[in-house]
Amino acid sequence: MRPPLLHRRCPELADSLPFLRLGEAPTPVRPLPGLGTRSELWIKDESGYGDGGWGGNKVRKLEWLLPEARRRGARTILTVGGLGTNWGLATARYAREAGLGVALGLIDHPVDEHVRAQLERLRASGATLHFLHTKTRLVLAAPWLFARHSHGLTLPYYLPAGGSSPLGTLGAVEIALELGAQVEAGELPEPAWLVTAVGSGGTAAGLALGLRLAGLRTRVLGVVVNDTLKLDSATLLKLARRSTDLLRARGAELDDAGPAPEAIRTETAWLGDGYAHPTPAGDRALALVSAQAGLALERTYTAKALAALLDLDAAGRLDDGPVVFLQTHGPR
Repeated sequence: MRPPLLHRRCPELADSLPFLRLGEAPTPVRPLPGLGTRSELWIKDESGYGDGGWGGNKVRKLEWLLPEARRRGARTILTVGGLGTNWGLATARYAREAGLGVALGLIDHPVDEHVRAQLERLRASGATLHFLHTKTRLVLAAPWLFARHSHGLTLPYYLPAGGSSPLGTLGAVEIALELGAQVEAGELPEPAWLVTAVGSGGTAAGLALGLRLAGLRTRVLGVVVNDTLKLDSATLLKLARRSTDLLRARGAELDDAGPAPEAIRTETAWLGDGYAHPTPAGDRALALVSAQAGLALERTYTAKALAALLDLDAAGRLDDGPVVFLQTHGPR
């Protein structure tokens, strides 16, 4: 198995921080023309990442989380998400291949054709589904969920929404290290901005840390699409620092590798009525990129992120680029 770039950057982590390769890397970068931007626009396309039953950036987190679950002796993963959770589906499918069971606590949000299809995939995944409806009921049910999915004295390995723990965040560190290698190889210019949707925070936090480790000056523009979690830039930077502390605790020899305060900028104006509520701007961006670039986005995360990118670019707020859009949606 080809080692991750993080292990090459910090070889002292090879034994203390296990990794399970689940996809073909690096994911491609290419220009994204035809969208009328004043900035030079590129895409780093994570949609094809993952050798199993689901793709996209969620798989990157599982490459670090699944071996940790096995290292701890867990037999079941317990995690949470919305009814149409891409994270939950990816976890269910890849964990099953790793010999682990999965239990999902689900809360309600608007249902469209994509969510209905996703629910059918979740039901067919082998995961145990618990429909808790609200965040409050999910929190109240937590002790019962842990007891229900324990095996003897072995508790389930709990993962927060989106897998955005300090360990799961390393998946996006790997994406950023790949981007750094692609810049160094001349595949694209060093970006001014790397734009991503922010649903649980791990991707934006990991990108900021990885860009710092890669030696790039690129900043992360996080487009917040979830109103149920605190996802401001200070919170994301705190998560990045916790990931930095984890690397040091596992033996990484790092200098001052934490991202600077200006490394992440968050935008909330493209959220709309809340998580999983589509917006007209998002739908316009989705239609435009489908027609001009053949790119398949979805309405909860990536369409809103691209809408923000296009509007901010038109307003001259992206310093005329280059700008990289991170395509994180990976259906199968």
